[in-house]
Amino acid sequence: MKVTFLGTGTSQGVPIIGSDHPVCLSKDPKDKRLRVSVLVEWDDYTYVIDCGPDFRYQMLRAECKRIDGVIFTHEHADHVAGLDDIRPFYFRQGDIPIYAHKRVLKSLIKKYDYIFATKNKYPGAPTVITNRVKNKPFQLKELEVIPVNGKHGDLQVFGYRFGDFAYLTDMKTVKDKEIEKIKNVKVLVVNALRYEPHYSHFNLDEALEFIKKVNPGKAYLTHISHLLGFHEEVEKTLPENVFLAHDELQITI
Repeated sequence: MKVTFLGTGTSQGVPIIGSDHPVCLSKDPKDKRLRVSVLVEWDDYTYVIDCGPDFRYQMLRAECKRIDGVIFTHEHADHVAGLDDIRPFYFRQGDIPIYAHKRVLKSLIKKYDYIFATKNKYPGAPTVITNRVKNKPFQLKELEVIPVNGKHGDLQVFGYRFGDFAYLTDMKTVKDKEIEKIKNVKVLVVNALRYEPHYSHFNLDEALEFIKKVNPGKAYLTHISHLLGFHEEVEKTLPENVFLAHDELQITI
């Protein structure tokens, strides 16, 4: 399995528009972060987790020519605002499967009614195949995917386990019974927004404590804001098996 980090930033990305914060002015490419998303590939299959407002550019940058589906964690704009840009895939492949909690599907239908229209549909709009995700395993081709339920503030969100890889973003609280689903995975990805506490995201200390509970072989931090600091400086302070993810990083599990 190969995982490509399409974006590792927060809802505003890094740099933030108009900001003169030192991290936003950094020349290091690792400090430039698009909205959070990953590409997961195994055998001949390719899935995207979340498609935010940078989705089009992320697909071009990754030279991705086909996707087998889009899996959503939740409905916030930085995770869904690129849905219309599945059109090139739709034109080549046909209807594109999407996977999401029923609440997220309802939100997408409201925001993108023209995509879900069944009458008088605009001929240039893409069409999707909706798949409702519940808090129980489901199949993607021959691979079992295990949802991991958590809270983003008061909002329910799903993380996902694909074999020995687990991806969680925008988490603030995860119950022990959900942590059991991902114990001892080879690779864990989890959000770490900044040093200071936040009402709906893990800060760095919370993310590191969560990593200890999961006990993965390696862990990568994502959904990183400029307030966490410079990539190269922060990474030097992390435990031996914990790393900062950055855009275009590829890992193999």
